[in-house]
This record gives sequence, C-alpha cells and structure tokens, in this order.
Amino acid sequence: MRPEALQNFGYVWDSAPYWDEEVRVGDAIEKLGVARAGGIETIVDPTVLGLGRYIPRIQRVNAAVDVHIVVATGIYAFLELTDFLATRSDDVITGVFVRELREGIDDTGVKAAFLKCAVEHHGIVGDVPRILGCIADAAIETGAPVMVHTNAEAQTGLPALEFLAGRGVDPTRVVIAHAGDSNDLDYLRAIADQGAFLGCDRYGIEHFNPTPDRIRTLLALIAEGYADRIHLSHDGACFYDFMAHNPFFADEHADLQRISKSLLPALREGGVTQEQIAQMTVENPRRFLAAG
Repeated sequence: MRPEALQNFGYVWDSAPYWDEEVRVGDAIEKLGVARAGGIETIVDPTVLGLGRYIPRIQRVNAAVDVHIVVATGIYAFLELTDFLATRSDDVITGVFVRELREGIDDTGVKAAFLKCAVEHHGIVGDVPRILGCIADAAIETGAPVMVHTNAEAQTGLPALEFLAGRGVDPTRVVIAHAGDSNDLDYLRAIADQGAFLGCDRYGIEHFNPTPDRIRTLLALIAEGYADRIHLSHDGACFYDFMAHNPFFADEHADLQRISKSLLPALREGGVTQEQIAQMTVENPRRFLAAG
C-alpha cells in the first residue's frame, strides 16, 4: 500500500477508503496464520521503496503469526527515482542499501536480507542504470543477493543480468523474478545457463501466463536438469492497492497455499520427485539467501 496514493485517492471509488489499517492488519494475520497452518514457515517479502514498504506494520503482523518474514532493501522503479533520492549521489543511495543490510531499516532494528530492483519493458533507461549500479555496488560490498523484477514478454531478464554481471555481481547471486511468465525455453535457458535463478512465480495470476502453460514449461525445465536454478513462488500478497477497484485484476485472489495445494500435486503427477520439489522450494531459496 502506497501512502501517497491513499492520501490522494482513498475515497475516489467509494464512500469508504480502500485501506483500513486495522482491517488489513487483521486480514494479513488471518491469511498468514492459514499459510503457517498449511506448512509455510518462511515468507520472502520483496516490498521496497516504490511498493509501500513499512516495517512497523510487518513487525506488528509478524508478532501475531509464527512465520519468518524476510525483508528487502532497494528500489522498485521502472523509469525514474523518487524526488527524495533523485538529487542525491549514487554513493548516498548505495549507502542506504548497505545500512539497511548491515545495521537495520530506519529505527526498526530489522535488517534486510537481499536487494530488490526492477527492469520493466522500457528497458535499462532513465534512472534505471543508476538504480542498478547502486544495487550492484551494495551487493558487492555486502555479499547480499539480488532479486530483479523483470518483464518476460520483453525478455528484460537478460539485459538486467548482463548489466549486474558487468558491474561485478555474481550471476549465481541473482534471481530473475517473473521469468515464469515466459514459455520461451531459449530465453529461460539463457538466464539459467549463466547461473542465475529463474523466478517461477505468479502462480494463479492467469493473465500473465495461464497456469497450465506455466506447468508445462516448468516440467520441461526440470526434465532438462534446471531444478537447481528454479525458485517457486506465488508473488502473492494480502493486499495490493493497484488491484483495488481495478477491473483488470477482478479475478485475482491471493492464496498463499496455491503452490502447496495445486502446483506441487501437478508436478508430482508429471513425474517430479520429492527431492526436486525440496530443491526448488527449500534448498534453492536457502542457498540464494545465504551470506555471500
């Protein structure tokens, strides 16, 4: 939830604002409680500046639910930096990331465990090179891994990986998020063959890639030996403000157990072993988050 959007557009679509803090916190506690009862012990939350990160809210939810929540530092921007950072030097921006990884986020005492950035269909233009450069510098200084939001249709995972590697980031410390939106095996192989992880996520978000297609592509990758390069993820949240009152997302309903309840059974039916499932759901994320 982005505070600026709520402050300006909270009552645009209804007589009541789309965000009620107590209701939404209660909803998050309930949904994470259900996920925990279903066997989910750790949630990796890549919410950073540009997506409405607010650590005190996460702490409040986490205090009520026995789940490990891993948080990130970085910037989610497709074209330009927010004014708050745009006029500051790259060293200052990098320093913010390093501080959040080593010392903690603001005054919360919570340390970020990884870096997050984005390369959308626009490509590496505008302020994106600055952002990626600062992300790369912080990754090298701290050893922290990097998650990159990408656009599979525009295949921006490849230039993102090339840029980061060119700045010295080890590709094995990078996950290309939303790679699973693509069914182009050549594109996916090109990422994985460089050592980066494929973020096979957004299960249940059908308009990016229907689930049957995702499963067929995933089975093909596993059959070719890429299980050690795959992360499985929902890319789901308890609430997205950009989905509120938005017809485009009317059929999207977050379910943090969708992978457990439907994807994994489908993979087993397709011949995937329990060892391969554990590789993609436990070992690969653990390896990604391990200190560099």
